[in-house]
Amino acid sequence: MATKLNWGILTTGWIARKFMVDLRQSATGTAVAVGARRREDAEKFAREFALPRAHGSYAALLADPEVTAVYIGTPHPWHAEWAIKAAQAGKHILCEKPLALDRADAQRIIAAAQQHGVLLMEAFMYRCHPQTLRLVELVRAGAIGDVRLIRASFNVARDFDPAHRMFDRGLGGGAILDLGCYPVSFARLIAGAAAGRPFADPQEFHATGRLHPVAGTDDLASAVAKFPGDIIAELSCGSTVLHEICARIYGSRGWIDVPSPFVPGLDGRDESIVLHRTGAEPEVIAFPSGGVGLYAHEADAVAAALARGDREVPQMSWADTTGNMAVLDAWRAAVGVRYD
Repeated sequence: MATKLNWGILTTGWIARKFMVDLRQSATGTAVAVGARRREDAEKFAREFALPRAHGSYAALLADPEVTAVYIGTPHPWHAEWAIKAAQAGKHILCEKPLALDRADAQRIIAAAQQHGVLLMEAFMYRCHPQTLRLVELVRAGAIGDVRLIRASFNVARDFDPAHRMFDRGLGGGAILDLGCYPVSFARLIAGAAAGRPFADPQEFHATGRLHPVAGTDDLASAVAKFPGDIIAELSCGSTVLHEICARIYGSRGWIDVPSPFVPGLDGRDESIVLHRTGAEPEVIAFPSGGVGLYAHEADAVAAALARGDREVPQMSWADTTGNMAVLDAWRAAVGVRYD
């Protein structure tokens, strides 16, 4: 039986609201408190979601004895500080992706979780959805033969707004950290599945991109990675040029079309993938939401790991997180992304 968790929500932004909506459908979790930098924001959030307590600081949330796990949804630059403080407070941690601005800070967070004996998961919610789990099964079973090529793209066309966090260097803005982390994660997952492992790291990585002429953050970037087994991955991300969110996996005997690889089941949507096998009719594999939202799967995965006595969640292990961050560091370096 999974562990019942009392969640504290650390921040009140858009992504925290998404998590809260789906947490109501979780079989294992209940939100009991929220913390914000301004008490009025916390109180408004608490009223909206009928939470028992609202705290006027993140520190006060971490001091709440009723909170056993925290969801951290702040902008990227604050992840390391508050994840480490959460570990020091003895709280289990689900921290939004990317776990930190770079691999070094991610390692600091992991070290704090190890030292204080708490669970830590980087919140790649798509990794916990049934669609992703089925993709891994298909690849491992050889449904499309030997995997040869992975194409993954996360591009969102947005008007330039210097106040938006995507374009603010002080908030860790840019497409690579915010969006590109998903195609990298997806390719590493599928390349690993092809080899019967949880993930794989690229043997070669070549990248380029464009810095926005005003903001100085990356708004379009592309990369090619080569994985063990001669698997090639073509990756792209962007925030101003085009809207394209999709993935395809090509093998020696077919291919899999994944129309919604990174936010499957968002807002309660039903999803499907299409399996194309050589010499056979396309097979649609459906994933009805069943009333369970994307983030509920993630919260339940955390509880299931705790019930087993684990401090890592297999869908997104610490080694997987640091491997992903290493690739993102290389991508940002190739494009010339620098933070204050």
